[in-house]
Amino acid sequence: MLSVFGRAPMSKVTAPLGKALNSTGLTPNSVTVIGTVASVAAAITMFPAGYLWWGSIVITLFVLFDMLDGAMARARGGGTKYGAVLDATCDRVADGAIFGGLAWWAVYSEDNKLLLVATLICLVTSQVISYAKARAEASGLSADGGWIERPDRLVIVLVGAGLTGAGRHFDVPWLDSVIYPAMWVLAVLSVVTVFQRVLAVRRSEGARDIIFKAESPPSSEPEAS
Repeated sequence: MLSVFGRAPMSKVTAPLGKALNSTGLTPNSVTVIGTVASVAAAITMFPAGYLWWGSIVITLFVLFDMLDGAMARARGGGTKYGAVLDATCDRVADGAIFGGLAWWAVYSEDNKLLLVATLICLVTSQVISYAKARAEASGLSADGGWIERPDRLVIVLVGAGLTGAGRHFDVPWLDSVIYPAMWVLAVLSVVTVFQRVLAVRRSEGARDIIFKAESPPSSEPEAS
C-alpha cells in the first residue's frame, strides 16, 4: 500500500539527497550495504536487550538511509541488475534480523509464546511475499499487489515496537503493550498477502501453460546387448 501511495512524495525528498550523496564518492551499493549492516546490528543487539524504543529509532533512520540507494542510482542515470539483486537480498537480511531480534525478546524477556508465534509468522511471510514476486517475475509472470508490502511491514513493526518501548521507557502504561496487537495484525495481513500473491500469479497470462522438459541428447555410448 505505502509503496504505491507514498512513492511520489518520497521521491521528492530522496531525489536531491541522492544527488548530494553521489557527490561524496559513495556508490548506491555501498549505501545499501551500510544501511543493512547498521539495521541488522541494531536489531540483533537492541531488540533482544529490550531497547525497543531506541532500537526502533535507530533502525528507522538506517532504513530511510537505505532508501537513498535507488535515488542515487536514478541520479546516475540508472541502476544495474547486480544492484537490484543486492538491494533485494539486503532487504531480506534486514527483515530477518528485525523479526528475529523481536522473536528473541518475545521469548527471553516477555516469555510470551503467542507473541513469538505472531513474530515467527511475520518472519516467514515477509520472506515468502518477496520471494513469490521475485520468482514470478523470473518466470515472466506477475505477482504485484497485496495488502502488505515491505514499507507497510516496516511501519507496523517499528511503530508497534517503538510505541511499546516508549511506553515502558517513559512509563506510559497504555502504550507498553502495543507490540502485541501490532504483530498479530501484521501476521494476519501478511498471510492474506501471501495468498493474494499466489492468486495473482495463477491469474497471470501463461501461468498454467505446461512446461515441456528439454529433450535429453542421444547417448553416444553403445547400447548393451
